[in-house]
Amino acid sequence: MKINSDFLNLKDNYLFAKVGEKTAAYRKAHPERRVIRLSIGDVTRPLAPVAIEAMHRAVDDLSRKETFKGYGPDRYCYAYESLLESIKGSYARKGVSLSSDEIFVSDGAKSDLGNLLDIFAKDNTVLVPDPVYPVYVDTNVMAGRRILYAAANEENGFLPMPDGAEADIIYLCSPNNPTGAAYTKKQLAAWVEYAKARDAVILYDAAYEAFVTDDSLARSIYQTEGAKDCAIEICSFSKTAGFTGVRCGYTVVPKALVREGTSLNRLWARRQSTKFNGVSYVSQMGAAAVFSEEGERQIAENIAYYRENARIICDTLDKLHIAHTGGKNSPYVWMKCPGGKDSWAFFDELLENADIVGTPGSGFGKNGEGYFRLTAFGTREDTLEACERLRKYLGD
Repeated sequence: MKINSDFLNLKDNYLFAKVGEKTAAYRKAHPERRVIRLSIGDVTRPLAPVAIEAMHRAVDDLSRKETFKGYGPDRYCYAYESLLESIKGSYARKGVSLSSDEIFVSDGAKSDLGNLLDIFAKDNTVLVPDPVYPVYVDTNVMAGRRILYAAANEENGFLPMPDGAEADIIYLCSPNNPTGAAYTKKQLAAWVEYAKARDAVILYDAAYEAFVTDDSLARSIYQTEGAKDCAIEICSFSKTAGFTGVRCGYTVVPKALVREGTSLNRLWARRQSTKFNGVSYVSQMGAAAVFSEEGERQIAENIAYYRENARIICDTLDKLHIAHTGGKNSPYVWMKCPGGKDSWAFFDELLENADIVGTPGSGFGKNGEGYFRLTAFGTREDTLEACERLRKYLGD
């Protein structure tokens, strides 16, 4: 028996696990203090009523013999047509046409971002932006792939563009986690052109697309001409509709995406039907209601709530003359650590002196050093209190 030795090349601690451990230790040492967490991107608003009602109906279905559901439909990798139609309608409103068999329902974007690697050979070279969501890097380290990095920094607005790197698989996230920066449609067109010239495949993480309000920014890579020939899009209901604890997402693999004479849509369908038995009926019915007319109205209220939290954080940083990005078309605010401090030093300082937990930028890559991520997914009360603490601690 031999282990997969590539796992030994991973960092000892997953970023958010380390943040959690340090926070727990601080709380244990200071039980009298109220710690505010603006670190992990978990939601705090309740699910939209329309989704709750749909899930209640689904539970009732499971209580009756005549409406009981087991595995979902085989022909769509266990996804129900009502959910697929709902997702197709959402894309249609963005000007994108999809067929049901191009959509694959999953338990979330994170799973698919890692599992998609099953259909690609180990000797592909991967390009990821830096800083970046850790799963992009860690899953490729586990697979032993060669990884190249596209520097995201102040000079390029944290939006790296093609620079001629010879990559086969390209990860893009827009709006970006952790920086909050978002690509314009014109910028994405340059990435699509680059990928097609190299015969590469873009894995496009659109988990935060619902936060985009600027019409010049893309909400789907398929709003770019030719993207269906080179891109797979991964999305989620977690942040769009607060499904972090319910678990439901979806990945689009266009039938036009062919490499080495093989349909990647067919490969992914084969992979999913072999290794995945689908998302629960209750979760799928709740998700199907999200993109209904009433569902979109209700989730828009929650998204507006988080956008206002982001505005409050950005306004506070502006008053403190602290450079930052994100927060306008994204739930994340990416701030520069005051006084040139390194990320973990600022984490400890902010926790000890203001009882605020954020996420050190260095945990997202070397270009994240000296930066810090704050999330707008907290409650309004916590956001306002945290900002008041920031003003008192970092103000003149």
